[in-house]
Amino acid sequence: MAPVTSPEHQRWLDRTKEEPLDPGLPICDPHHHLWDREGSRYLLDELLADLDCGHNIVSTVYVECGSMYRASGPEALRPVGETEFVNGIAAMSASGGYGPTRVCAGIVGFADLMLQEAVDEVLEAHLAASPRFRGIRHAAGWDPSPDVRNSHSNPPEGLYARDDFRRGFARLARHGLSFEAWQYHHQIPQVTELARAFPDVTIILNHFSGPLGIGPWADRREEIFHQWKTDIAELARCENVVAKLGGLVMPVNGFGFHKTDAPPDSATLAKATRDWYLHTIDCFGPDRCMFESNFPVDRVSVSYGVLYNSFQRIADGFSSAERAALFRETAERIYRIGI
Repeated sequence: MAPVTSPEHQRWLDRTKEEPLDPGLPICDPHHHLWDREGSRYLLDELLADLDCGHNIVSTVYVECGSMYRASGPEALRPVGETEFVNGIAAMSASGGYGPTRVCAGIVGFADLMLQEAVDEVLEAHLAASPRFRGIRHAAGWDPSPDVRNSHSNPPEGLYARDDFRRGFARLARHGLSFEAWQYHHQIPQVTELARAFPDVTIILNHFSGPLGIGPWADRREEIFHQWKTDIAELARCENVVAKLGGLVMPVNGFGFHKTDAPPDSATLAKATRDWYLHTIDCFGPDRCMFESNFPVDRVSVSYGVLYNSFQRIADGFSSAERAALFRETAERIYRIGI
């Protein structure tokens, strides 16, 4: 499979094109990445090309992916290089020379919370590197199957329950930082326990908690969905948790759109994924939900414009105030954009 940023892949994406369904709707995309590695480049130019699809993207939030770590210095502080890099991109965008979208208006980085109290130095360095810095993601995705790739941070099993992790996690509140929870569907109870233990920390659930659909989880979507619904409803009782709506068409989710002759149109995509979105919104409410692109990762399956059309189809039955929350206001409030 060609890299998601390659010309070959772009030609595949171009087989399915759509005009935006609601081009005036203001959108904050609260989850995307930037990188330049292994023959795959997705930096400001590539992001802006995707955003130039007719949708009204007014701001974005960058979430860590291991880009541009410092090449030297203390190991614990090397992830601060990612914040330094992204803050430069944000400054380019804020100049107004690259269009009206405020790219990377919020930044989420990485710090190893298993450093316990010593993580304070890393958090302070991130905050010093950018006034846009808002939180930490320390991914916990772990599955015993060799067919399922664990999170890029190489977490141990049961990361969120470890004493050393929780001692580091406890430092987030004193710095006013939020936490991005990224793990797989069978790990949702671990997030719930973490949220209950730290009610003063805002936790943002990424990608519906990664419903798996490959390896031993293939062909079990109905079973997974049934348990996932119960676990999501229980998690939503924690008022300090909000949910990102997206990241559902990665290969690991098992929908297989990346294998088709042409990408799905928005109606097909909405039909396949609608139940996951509507259940989450029903549990959390629009004021605690935000649509996300997860680009360029989800670019493997769909173009940016078609993805946001699918979101608009899913949100068609909501009021204008609810749509405003889902597409912009929740994200900008949580990430303090404009403050």
